Amino acid sequence: MDFYIVIPAHNEEAHISKTLNSLAEQTLLPKKIVVVNDASTDGTQKIIDQFSEKYSFIESVFFNSEKLHEPGSKVINAFYKGFETLDNNFDIICKYDADLIFPKNYLEKIAAAFQNDNSVGMVGGFCYIEKNGEWVLENLTNKDHIRGALKAYRKECFEQIKGLKNTMGWDTVDELLAQYHGWKVKTDTSLHVKHLKPTGKVYTKASRHKQGEAFYKMRYGFWLTFIASAKLASKKNNFQFFIDCIQGYKKAKNQKLDFIVSEKEGEFIRNLRWKNILQKIGVR
Repeated sequence: MDFYIVIPAHNEEAHISKTLNSLAEQTLLPKKIVVVNDASTDGTQKIIDQFSEKYSFIESVFFNSEKLHEPGSKVINAFYKGFETLDNNFDIICKYDADLIFPKNYLEKIAAAFQNDNSVGMVGGFCYIEKNGEWVLENLTNKDHIRGALKAYRKECFEQIKGLKNTMGWDTVDELLAQYHGWKVKTDTSLHVKHLKPTGKVYTKASRHKQGEAFYKMRYGFWLTFIASAKLASKKNNFQFFIDCIQGYKKAKNQKLDFIVSEKEGEFIRNLRWKNILQKIGVR
């Protein structure tokens, strides 16, 4: 299968060489890698250039996004800057972060998952972070969810969900819409990806409000937002996270912000979410 990979990167001098090296040493090589240098002020571009000289399938584009860090939209804007440079001759499109180290058989196993089941639309492994000299699971989400750091989409699935939404919550709504269109989302617990820069080191109050706003835009409704916010706050061990999410949801509702899914898609999403919740607490 032909893989195209887009990697947004902003000041990733400390990590990007490890990411690119791990992808260049795959047992199944990608057809193309585009690194989007998002206005880096360190040595990121120099490192990308060194890899581009050595590997013909690695290239870069420069992008100057907003200086303000907008969760979700900033990284998706950068992703599309790279995606626009690609042709349509791929089977799988990937959005990967610039601070990951992939096991050598990562793409090979991802390809096998797609090839073994034509109804699989998305595949991913799991992020591991270093703690006390050991690599442990970065346990921020359920094991049926693919982290935004390492998304891989079958072309047909990517097209049906109309690509990635330019908003926080893009890495949740993509999976929900994939299921709406009949695709399976598959995770592989055997694929351990080293995440060099743990998620959420800097999570501002504005970012937490954006998370609540994202729940509104996905048409969760109040009670699903309540449960989802409480779950995230619990995983982060931060009660204020819950309060800020709810405030963000209420603010978005009062402002009547645009939804990112249709009414029909929203109904499917709510039904799916409630079904999963009820299954987890043993109600059928």
